[in-house]
Amino acid sequence: MIRDAKFSIGQVVRHRVYPFRGVIYDVDPVFDNSDEWYEAIPEAVRPRKDQPFYHLYAENEESVYEAYVSEQNLLPDEDATPLRHPRIAVEFERLGSGSYVPRNIATH
Repeated sequence: MIRDAKFSIGQVVRHRVYPFRGVIYDVDPVFDNSDEWYEAIPEAVRPRKDQPFYHLYAENEESVYEAYVSEQNLLPDEDATPLRHPRIAVEFERLGSGSYVPRNIATH
């Protein structure tokens, strides 16, 4: 059974365990990455595959990067600080509320 995604494209989220946050730019209804990627996750913290997975433009204090994260490991992020990943400015418009809207549907 495929569940509806809890988070949406443009939403700012943070990781439940690791110190990073990001903007969601795509959602997979279930795990859709390589077995090698999955097996590289320590078994004690390896997420289930039967849940939505999110593609993020992510950042931590040191760098910006792309991340692939299971729904169970994400929380809504209430920090209003703008994110600095360079793809965000290309693909999203930041609203006054601090949330992001994809530029292809943003209204001006």
